Amino acid sequence: MKTIQIHDKTFALFITHEQIQSAITELSKKILESYGDKTPLFVCVLNGAFMFASDLCKEYNGKAEIAFIRLASYEGTSTTGAVKQTLGLSTNITGRDLIILEDIIDSGITVDFLISELQKQNPKSIRVATMLLKPDALQMPVKPDYVGIEIPNDFVVGFGLDYNELGRNLKDIYKII
Repeated sequence: MKTIQIHDKTFALFITHEQIQSAITELSKKILESYGDKTPLFVCVLNGAFMFASDLCKEYNGKAEIAFIRLASYEGTSTTGAVKQTLGLSTNITGRDLIILEDIIDSGITVDFLISELQKQNPKSIRVATMLLKPDALQMPVKPDYVGIEIPNDFVVGFGLDYNELGRNLKDIYKII
């Protein structure tokens, strides 16, 4: 079993790059089936979702635009329960079909906050696509429309996910051991 060390924690290989790419290919097909000739606006939640958003956009064979928003809710290995918006959207979303791109939904607090904030700007629709979902960790009534891979309630790093800002650049996903 391949392991890595980040700061004071050890992580074991959990999801390979090939498994990630396969899940992204399936997600892009499902989104295209839903949107057809429409031009959705992908809203990438920074910092974590940048790799997911990049790979999904490369796989997506329909018309789409992308915008970025930056939110923060984690310290170390756990959520703070409070969400801070550190970079807002510069795109007008009124009347637009939005697809929020998240790296992971665990407590659901961040995506619930984001949906609430985006609804204030009167988009036509809001859907959520997440690379990873931890159903056992949900604290909010959030149900993503598109899910790459469901995982248990383990802390993970890699493919955009970090532990105190390290590990985002890993192409595989590792879980804490």
